[in-house]
Amino acid sequence: MNSSATRQLPRPTAILWDMDGTLIDQTSAIIRCYREVITEMGYPQPDDDAIRRSLGGVMATTMGLFVEAERMEEACRTFRLRFPEIMFEGLILLAGGKELIERAYRAHIPQVLFTNKHGETARKISRYAGFAKYIPICIGSADTEWHKPQLALTQHVLDQIEVSAEGSIIIGDSPTDIAVAQNAGLSCYCVSTGAHSLEELMQAGADAAFASLIELGQMFKLLESSSPRNL
Repeated sequence: MNSSATRQLPRPTAILWDMDGTLIDQTSAIIRCYREVITEMGYPQPDDDAIRRSLGGVMATTMGLFVEAERMEEACRTFRLRFPEIMFEGLILLAGGKELIERAYRAHIPQVLFTNKHGETARKISRYAGFAKYIPICIGSADTEWHKPQLALTQHVLDQIEVSAEGSIIIGDSPTDIAVAQNAGLSCYCVSTGAHSLEELMQAGADAAFASLIELGQMFKLLESSSPRNL
């Protein structure tokens, strides 16, 4: 745990959850799909670590590292067709995520899944992982005209769960999530289970950073409710 995060965290009024690198590790399938699409288009095989560290933004950001602009639409379309075939291969549910989601649900804290992953793909994963039972709203790329970290998208997400930015938090793993928070006036708590270290996340402006969602969950002492919902 980062030393700046040793304090008890206040009860949030709402939680915006990132998905990749935060709640799940789907890196193996994602990198494989990028690699196959890029090489089949005739480009050199991309560096896996370069792909990994670029994740968190929109697909075009990663593709743009390896594919010429005039072939970007073709590359992204091919990726979206290919990825559903392998999307569950090697999928890992990161420790502490579902438990923290359940705790927040029992505490009547509104939650939403908020990702730059393609919306339909994100919702399939949410159902597969069991998140959808507790978080019915999942907003991803192509669901709106915006993408993270644009303020318009964050405001749209907050509107969907009928909360304001004040007291709301985003839990993520990348500078993109931190930028979301900074643009919208949210607190951002990060985990280093993605491609960025605790030090990188704190330097980017996270309010606190943790090695895992288990550690983050231990800091939320106010999430319990004496009158849990019927699940």
